[in-house]
Amino acid sequence: MFSKEEAKRIKKEFWIEFAAAYPRKWLLYNTGVKDFAFKFYVDTKKAHVILDIETKNEENRKIYFEKMESLKTILLDDYVNDAIFEQDYILENGKIVSRIWTQLDGVSVNNKNTWEAIFDFFNNKMTAFELFYYEYEEYLKDLEINT
Repeated sequence: MFSKEEAKRIKKEFWIEFAAAYPRKWLLYNTGVKDFAFKFYVDTKKAHVILDIETKNEENRKIYFEKMESLKTILLDDYVNDAIFEQDYILENGKIVSRIWTQLDGVSVNNKNTWEAIFDFFNNKMTAFELFYYEYEEYLKDLEINT
């Protein structure tokens, strides 16, 4: 078990090494859609690459998620074959978002021996999510085009 300070230092070192291994600008929050964001997540048991739809307007969140669901087969077949879709995902703070994510189990931010696997997972899955997004961006952004 690590002290709080040691865990913080390790996590910081993890992100610095990831940025050094893959020095590029990721799409993340720059999707052009407010509250439509890609995220990296890692803890002591797993790593995630996430697309969160966090719009305050419930109807818009539903529309965005339905648009993603209408492209689900394409996403799974051509980009991220293990993506998980959840329309009403509850965050730790109780907020409900729509989430699409992929997960790598058996890795830990605290275990440097798993960092390369996490880095590769992050790079491969986020790149695939980004390519998918860029291909279907106009459709996803336009709330007037319903599914």
